[in-house]
Amino acid sequence: MLQRILTGIIIVWLGLCSGHIMGASVESGDSILIESADAVLTEAVAVQPAEMQDSAAISSCAEPCHPEWGSNYRCENWVKQLFANGFRINDPGVNYPKFMRFCLNVYNWGDRTFNSYDPEYVVGTGKNWKACLNSHNWMQSYGLFFPDNLNVRMFSQEYSDFGPSINFMAVGLSYTFNANELFTNPLAQRRNFDFNFTCALFTLHYSHQSNDGGVTIERFGNYNNGHHIWKRFNDVHQTSTLIDGYYFFNHRHYSHAAAYCYSKYQLKSAGTLICGLNYERQDVRINFSSLPPDMLEYVPEGRMDYNFDYADYNLIVGYGYNCVLHPRRWLFNITALPALGYKHVFRQSSDGRKDMFSTNFKLLFSFVYNHKALFSSLTGRFDGGLYLGDKYTFFNSNLSLSLTVGARF
Repeated sequence: MLQRILTGIIIVWLGLCSGHIMGASVESGDSILIESADAVLTEAVAVQPAEMQDSAAISSCAEPCHPEWGSNYRCENWVKQLFANGFRINDPGVNYPKFMRFCLNVYNWGDRTFNSYDPEYVVGTGKNWKACLNSHNWMQSYGLFFPDNLNVRMFSQEYSDFGPSINFMAVGLSYTFNANELFTNPLAQRRNFDFNFTCALFTLHYSHQSNDGGVTIERFGNYNNGHHIWKRFNDVHQTSTLIDGYYFFNHRHYSHAAAYCYSKYQLKSAGTLICGLNYERQDVRINFSSLPPDMLEYVPEGRMDYNFDYADYNLIVGYGYNCVLHPRRWLFNITALPALGYKHVFRQSSDGRKDMFSTNFKLLFSFVYNHKALFSSLTGRFDGGLYLGDKYTFFNSNLSLSLTVGARF
């Protein structure tokens, strides 16, 4: 029953897409023609002789391809036909309208072109639906490194998001809530958005984050003789946008989706060279003037404000490896993605240079367990970037850890 309800939701969504395209035609000035055509069609049907209408009904209700579904199968609309056949979208007995048939053909072409594997290494799970519970936890760190070991190191509080998700093939819907607000008194204002698309050939990743405050200073130059401290600090503001896209060269044998999307089974261990592009925009502002007077005496260089506003354009060259501990059961993935390129620094940044060398590093891992239709995973991601100023180096990073449990059906 749940599968039928969820299927209905997807069908309504597809119907809305079709309606949206029709709406575009109406807005372009075709509304009169459409209404006139409907009127003519209605009138023509109304004046048909009763014998012709009966003949048309008999023709449209020919014997079904699957008699066990009932003699009225052909008379039902395509949505009801999908319900009747268990939502097998490629069943030849489904009488799709032209637009939905076009959508199905596009999907099948894309699946053949972008999602084909060697069946000795990778196979599908046989299920189109996934329902999951996700716990996503992440934190950020900031470091200013000066000569003579005069360093400032800070890290944010741990942010936690929790919620369910439902996926049908390449379409997903999820909802998460801020667990910090539910269980603790959060010190930071933050927002986080992530989007991922993965197929056999390539993957795309987009994320946008913004954080205000909620930082702890761990070390502050020579303050406390350079030893570790624990000082709450709120005058740190960061906004970051990240776009990654990379290609898997050994895509016939290696499945990124098996480790991170749970839609495939990796049967044999395999690795692949990975190449792609990375764009990253960072805007980080730090102001030390609100610190106590005894700490201000130890501000490196006596400078209160630091602003790092830049965009990186990088080439990614890395490697990913799927280690199959037990076929269809245990899988471990490790992926390293160093990125090198060009850094464009905007005018409001602390450093006067506009053009700099860019170097970033990404590391991903995933540990997946499958048991029949059930699955669980622990995944992690590290993103770090360097800003090489004239008199200092600024390093900021994002570390995330996610736990997922779910079922396929």
